[in-house]
Amino acid sequence: MRNQFLVLITILSINLGYSQEQTYSFTLEEAIQFALENNYSAINANRDIIDAQKQKWETIAGGLPQVSGSISYQDQLKQPVSLLPAEIVGGTAGEFIPVVFSEPQSVTAVATLTQQIFDGSYIVGVQATKTFLSYSNNNKEKTELDVREQVVEAYGNVLLAEESVEILEKNKATLEKNLYETTKLFENGLGDEESVDQLQITLSSIENQLQNAIRLKEITLQMLNVSMGLNLNAPTQLQEKLEDLTVTKMDLSILSTAFNISDNIDYKLAENLNQQRFYEWKLARSRALPTLNAFINYGSSAYAGNFNFLNGDQEWFDSSILGFDLNIPIFSSLKRSASTQRAKIALEKAKTQLTETEQQIRLQFENAKNNFTLAIDNYETAKQNLKLSERIENKNQIKYKEGLATSFELRQAQTQLYATQQEFLQSMVEVINKKTELEIILNTKF
Repeated sequence: MRNQFLVLITILSINLGYSQEQTYSFTLEEAIQFALENNYSAINANRDIIDAQKQKWETIAGGLPQVSGSISYQDQLKQPVSLLPAEIVGGTAGEFIPVVFSEPQSVTAVATLTQQIFDGSYIVGVQATKTFLSYSNNNKEKTELDVREQVVEAYGNVLLAEESVEILEKNKATLEKNLYETTKLFENGLGDEESVDQLQITLSSIENQLQNAIRLKEITLQMLNVSMGLNLNAPTQLQEKLEDLTVTKMDLSILSTAFNISDNIDYKLAENLNQQRFYEWKLARSRALPTLNAFINYGSSAYAGNFNFLNGDQEWFDSSILGFDLNIPIFSSLKRSASTQRAKIALEKAKTQLTETEQQIRLQFENAKNNFTLAIDNYETAKQNLKLSERIENKNQIKYKEGLATSFELRQAQTQLYATQQEFLQSMVEVINKKTELEIILNTKF
């Protein structure tokens, strides 16, 4: 009975362990959406939005009524003494008598209400909060686009590594068969040792490439996990094939999409900088304006020889003050003027940077269109070259078996095929990546 109980616990523990290890499976679009919610940078970008909203209210609240309270307690361990003319109490003229005017202990409680009436810097600050919130939203959008680009690149690299492993395993199997047949011919005196050596060299090279591809497959999968916000070694599977994904990305209609530069995220951020510099200039100018604040307080004080302020019969004396504070800047030795001029210079620089950014973005757009077109052309060329290389390698296989081609010629055909295979795989990844780059510049709704 005890052994059965232990077996049951073991089975339950194993099942629990398997259930805790969740396997993830994604299409490219699913991986992107998952990353937009779980990527570390995306999470912090959402927090920045909340922080900006809180900062906006913090700025606004600075000009709203403020209430503060204070309580002070004093115990005069050695009371101050004042001298009064003795003749006040019937003493000799010219003499003085020491007098203590207050009880040694006192408590004062005061509540103060302050209200800002006019402050130019506050007005500018409230206006600037809109720009800061816009910047935070645009920065979040920029982060999401960066995450999208990272996931697309990482997803494509995983597919590339998987395809490379499959192709290299097939190449290795073919070479092992060739080497086995050639070795048998050599052992029976029907072949030469050089042919065996040539095939062994090729096989060793392919084995090294295969091991490297297997390692890269693991590394690229880890990179994809990190970009999606998953644990580094989380079990993740991809649902799409590299060539199928490439075909879906070969949509040339995007080349005719009207380019509205105001949709580009880098241009939006440059505009935010321009607006920020404008408000900094206004803030510098506002410092030359007067500020006016009002306040009203109410307080109560009590005095005693001993600490008996909590007694119900303690006498309290009330007081209240209403007042205004007007601060008028008069002369700052041209400090404010210099600050305003510097802010103006920064604004002009921001305007120039905005113009420069616009030109750079337009150049990037034209370059991205060209790169996308070139990537498609390279893909078509690589696909044709792969067919030709396979045909050439197949012919040389036949010739080699019939004794019409040397091992060196076969190795050349095989090496050319292997290089063409990798070029074809890389061309597909380039189509995917270049399409994404163009979409990000356009900032189209994916």
